[in-house]
Amino acid sequence: MSVDVTTDPVFSVLDVDAVPHAATPTLAFSMHVSDPDGRAVHTIALTVQVQIDPARRTYDAQTRARLVDLFGAPERWGATTHSFRWAQVDVLVPGFTGATSFTLQLPCSYDLELAAVKYFYSLPDGAIPLSFHFTGMVLYAGEHDRLQVAQVPWSCTTKWLMPVSAWRRTIAAHYPGGGWVRLTTPTLDSLLERRAARGDHDFDQTVAALLEQDA
Repeated sequence: MSVDVTTDPVFSVLDVDAVPHAATPTLAFSMHVSDPDGRAVHTIALTVQVQIDPARRTYDAQTRARLVDLFGAPERWGATTHSFRWAQVDVLVPGFTGATSFTLQLPCSYDLELAAVKYFYSLPDGAIPLSFHFTGMVLYAGEHDRLQVAQVPWSCTTKWLMPVSAWRRTIAAHYPGGGWVRLTTPTLDSLLERRAARGDHDFDQTVAALLEQDA
């Protein structure tokens, strides 16, 4: 087996949908890859880093207010809306010659402490600007059927606009009508005591009452 320097593969995103009946919220991206050299590729072992590019879309005043926690005051957004990582996943692309399609599955958290989730949750509609960055190894048949290896550099990238509705549908299938936030043990104990003292039916009722007191 030898290492070869050849033309980089070209990647693109075709579509996205929720993975049905998944244990956790998971998006499935339909991907496409073409090999400009037309080689008989045995497999591509990929690492894919997905980044969010907030500067690539516009925001109304209400959405800007919801995103202050992430990017600060709107007048600072020119310096603060830089790209940040959403996820990094590994995937094996099956063998092909010329071009093929493959699926990239990406688990979705609903932890509002995470920057990506906070960003998604704050968008009412429209699209989420994403960048996909690829690295890994291409294994293909070289001369005399010897196995050759070519590197996929991080410079292999593609941009795509993911509908906000795709993320919302995926999350809603697992957390219909609500979500969750992480609380420390002391805070949770205090909330339990307050719920018991008030005789509330659930935590939602207790938290709503506390918010009304502070309004």
